[in-house]
Amino acid sequence: MHYLEKLFSLEGKIAVVTGASRGLGQAMTEALLGAGATVVLTSATESRLSATTEAFRQRGLPAHLFPCDLADRSQITALVNHVQETFGRLDILVNNAGVSQGHTLVDFPDDAWDRTLRINLEAAFFLVRGFAAMMQAQHSGSIINVTSLNAEQGFPNNPAYVAAKGALKQLSKSMAVDLGPFGVRVNNIGPGYFHTDMNSQSWNDPQRHQQRADKTLLGRWGEPQDLAGVVVLLASDASSYITGQDFYVDGGWLAKGL
Repeated sequence: MHYLEKLFSLEGKIAVVTGASRGLGQAMTEALLGAGATVVLTSATESRLSATTEAFRQRGLPAHLFPCDLADRSQITALVNHVQETFGRLDILVNNAGVSQGHTLVDFPDDAWDRTLRINLEAAFFLVRGFAAMMQAQHSGSIINVTSLNAEQGFPNNPAYVAAKGALKQLSKSMAVDLGPFGVRVNNIGPGYFHTDMNSQSWNDPQRHQQRADKTLLGRWGEPQDLAGVVVLLASDASSYITGQDFYVDGGWLAKGL
């Protein structure tokens, strides 16, 4: 194997990706599988998860599924136990699953606030806490938390999502400090506006579509495949000296001034 191929190879690695049945999670799963990892796909939508996993298997890729509602802590525990019993180790955890429920601040429902924080923030904590013992025992591992532009900038009518992503950014830094002595790395990927189901309303509205494209330096929305390179980088030995960092994949949105 060529030096660079070895550096980015994930052969023999076990990964878990949450929210893997579509969009960004599906694209990152495909990238990890392509680099040689065995991936456990999780999602609360079992039918869609089964279809996605089967599509990967038909291509000869080592994809496994485990339906899991991340709002239910008992199901998180079941996922951790499943990985421990099936593989005995975990090398890569991608906390990608998220929900977004837009409402004005004064009318924001209690249940929308609670569910957004449970899935977008608390689930990442409980998953890392559950898998940390395995990674510490291995003295290796890469945890990748998916944040957002919203971790840096305020967006209208979505306080729970903005709060959760900002908190996840800082939670990752705390985890990087606590797990660094055990050789476990924790980093964030912060997507900009991507062409996914979550953003379908803006994508299909010509005015909002163009407004968001114009916010970037590259003049376009992201496609899910645009995350392939950064997730393989952070999962592999190519990033062995990188931890506690934020990688914004946003077409230059945060950097753009006038």
